[in-house]
Amino acid sequence: MKFFNKSPIELLAPAGNMQIFKQILHTNCDAFYLGGKGLNMRLHRKDFNFDNDELIEAVKMANDVDKKVFVTVNSLHDKNEIAQAEKYLDFLAEKVHPNAIIIQDFGILEQARKLDLEVHASVMANVHNFQSISRLYQLGVSRIVLPRELPISYVKSLQHLTKMQFEYFVHGDMCIAHGGQCLYSGVLFGKSANRGRCMKPCRWNYKIQANGKTYDTSYPLAVKDMYMYEFIPEMIHNGIAAFKIEGRMRDAEYLSTIINAYGNAIDSYIAEPLAFNRQKDSSSLFENRKRDFSQAYAFGNPGLSNINSRWEGTGKFYSTGKPFSLATEERSITTERISQIKEYLLSQPQKSADCKLKLSIRVNDFESAQIALQNGVDRIFVSGETFLPAKPVTSQQLSQLQQIIEDTSQEMYLATPRMMFDIDFEEYSQFMRKNPQFSNILCTNIGALEFFSKFSTFSRQKVRSSAETSRFSHYTVMGDYPLNIYNRQSAEFFLKRATTRRILQEFTISPEAQLEDVADIITHLGEQASLIVQGSPIVMYFEHDFYENLDDSTYNGKILLVDDSGFSHPIFKDKNGRNHMTLYKDLCLLPILQDLYNIGLRNITIEAAHLPPQEVANLCQIYKKATENLSLCEQLYENLQNNSDFSLGSLEFSIVE
Repeated sequence: MKFFNKSPIELLAPAGNMQIFKQILHTNCDAFYLGGKGLNMRLHRKDFNFDNDELIEAVKMANDVDKKVFVTVNSLHDKNEIAQAEKYLDFLAEKVHPNAIIIQDFGILEQARKLDLEVHASVMANVHNFQSISRLYQLGVSRIVLPRELPISYVKSLQHLTKMQFEYFVHGDMCIAHGGQCLYSGVLFGKSANRGRCMKPCRWNYKIQANGKTYDTSYPLAVKDMYMYEFIPEMIHNGIAAFKIEGRMRDAEYLSTIINAYGNAIDSYIAEPLAFNRQKDSSSLFENRKRDFSQAYAFGNPGLSNINSRWEGTGKFYSTGKPFSLATEERSITTERISQIKEYLLSQPQKSADCKLKLSIRVNDFESAQIALQNGVDRIFVSGETFLPAKPVTSQQLSQLQQIIEDTSQEMYLATPRMMFDIDFEEYSQFMRKNPQFSNILCTNIGALEFFSKFSTFSRQKVRSSAETSRFSHYTVMGDYPLNIYNRQSAEFFLKRATTRRILQEFTISPEAQLEDVADIITHLGEQASLIVQGSPIVMYFEHDFYENLDDSTYNGKILLVDDSGFSHPIFKDKNGRNHMTLYKDLCLLPILQDLYNIGLRNITIEAAHLPPQEVANLCQIYKKATENLSLCEQLYENLQNNSDFSLGSLEFSIVE
């Protein structure tokens, strides 16, 4: 372990398999991170990762030279893998004794802590605000691998507020989408980026179409590699305790060069901070690079300068030169797949028809919200990330919407942004205090869940009359799909442990969850689960702004990324400047809606923020009829299908045994 002004500094190196580990064991690093043969984020190659005996040996070898080993258990787990994960954690605790494990799926957090395993939260957990960090620290997480979109100056402010350790990527392959917020590979191929099987649609070639023009933008989603070698002093100064090198799929020679360069530079800065040479080994790193280099978001939004142009930006395997995937059409609904799903759902325990389906819809603007309520939906979710050119719904407009539902059982929820920082919490807090009648929140992250659970307590303390008490008794907090609730154990964590007050009353199933996991969650937690049945979730979520490619800086309508096969992927910019990719074939689960209801589904959601008001009206009318008479679902689907081509999304796929 290295120290600067008594603060520990750790250089963390990747090891893809036992052979590579032995070759880099004596390089100038302090710790290694590596994975077993399953349950981690690097599962493309069978000759990589460590079997159980190798894990035991690797930890012993590292400890013998005073180095640490962190084991990655950092994928989302399906229903079959949860039991495997529980046994694996037992094995790690009893036989391997790693210095820590790295996780993304909070469904295994409680067991890991019971086994006294130190837990680090993966970058894929997208922990990016103080509220999330504080809650996870209470739950026993000791380190956060920070999102790659966070500027390092923000880390310093977090360090002053918490005892949490912070880890930050310093070198290697970076994703363009926010960690844990890229669903496209899972929905398109059934191979989830959150489960170590990403097929890298971000590395396809795309042209951009907007405002009647086509822009030649080769590989506009392919970002450069992270390179922080010359900025070690700034990282240490801003409170980053662990410097992480990406590269578990890289060979030993490539890794040795990088590890020693960074390790030697850290040692040099500790020994001679006033005479530190920032560029001593920079030339060898540039010669050894696979892509161009960038500091990504470490010092602010890099814009188009973060986009790569070298050969390895084109989505090819390092080992073979072949592409991960080719531009592929989103699957259309087929009668064969519908029959297969119906047969599977019929084999599950059937529930009594005890209540009506509750219909919710996410809307983008005031007009769509009015239309949805007037067409009788049970709940509207007012988007926290309004897509331009629409304008955010104002307090006055929300009051008008509140008047529409005054004497009805309808509800209105305010949705939070996926990325929430101090200013977002302050703005929502101010709004809720000034407008206490709006007391339903749809939350995208653990920090928001924790924050609004406290806010609800504050609100109740302020009430004076019996009427106000009655009003606040309906305060509800719901979990949105960016929480990545993929399995039943994760759902139970969020329902029971994610907040100190346990006020989460409903959650949304991950759009990546495949048939068996969806059915398992619904049969056990159907009354508390909501399923997206129509429209499009956001399948890629970007800090990067594709609109910078345009020659018209005023354009803020929808743009299209057109791939090599001619398929057009819609991109929307929100009011905060972030970009959102949707499916071009909307989801539609109408043909199987009654079957899902029969196994316990009681809450459904239409994702319609990307749709114009007239389409919102049509969908509300169709689904209102469906919820009132489920026997009409297939007929309603046939009528809807006449105008559009739809997809079943991840329900196209089943768990591979």
